[in-house]
Amino acid sequence: MSAKNSGTFTIGGDLPVTRLGYGAMQLTGPGVWGDPKDPDEAVRVLRRAVELGVTLIDTADAYGPFVADLLIKKALHPYADDVVIATKAGFTRQGPNQWIPVGRPEYLRQQVELSLRHLGVDRIDLLQLHRIDPKVPLAEQVGELKSLQDEGKIRHIGLSEISVDELKEAQKTAEIVSVQNLFNLANRDAEPLLDHATEHGIAFIPWFPLATGALAGADSPLTALAKEHDASPSQLALAWLLKRSPVVLPIPGTSSVAHLEDNVAAADIELTDAEFDALTKAV
Repeated sequence: MSAKNSGTFTIGGDLPVTRLGYGAMQLTGPGVWGDPKDPDEAVRVLRRAVELGVTLIDTADAYGPFVADLLIKKALHPYADDVVIATKAGFTRQGPNQWIPVGRPEYLRQQVELSLRHLGVDRIDLLQLHRIDPKVPLAEQVGELKSLQDEGKIRHIGLSEISVDELKEAQKTAEIVSVQNLFNLANRDAEPLLDHATEHGIAFIPWFPLATGALAGADSPLTALAKEHDASPSQLALAWLLKRSPVVLPIPGTSSVAHLEDNVAAADIELTDAEFDALTKAV
């Protein structure tokens, strides 16, 4: 069992990662707030992910806040040469389940500096604007990230929860190498952005990749195919994402080693074209 069986993708032309990654949001307390119930298990999850061939770890300053980042540093620092820590800035936290975008340049700079310290790195490989702040011109938000990139503190810039038009607008200010939107088998609202990213070789990182909703019902095509493959519906949902486009980098998250191993096993599942089409048409 290895995440490497999912293949590789090179972000920004110089940053190769195993396509099946890991998302760190669930390494926090309820409402993505505070410490996890079992910090030792969180450390074990991160170390096991890397053992299983995961090289893309997705986090954010807002997870905890900074709880996930400090766990990543504790578990994995000093980082192996092939491990890429992607993080995000631009979301503030007022308590459990509360998120408000703030994209003022001075705030983004502060958060990047804090992420460098909390992760224990001199440069962030991939820094994504967590949300566009509607109160601040997009060019100012991306422009500050570009300044930090020019200073050597950021290697590559990405965006989260955007449209194709917003991507094109941001590209007037800086090169954008990744986009991260809600996307899964049951929710494909971001399909136009995925198609655009595929056409232009931009990494597409779907968050909430395991949502299957009603598709996991007893009589659903997903459940039937899962039985044929001796797999779980969640594994089939990940396999569908991996086959959907070569730029897709799923980042399923969990706070359990057993669940992590179940997710990574999806890298071994190869859907036929007919199976892929059946799942696609199920929605």
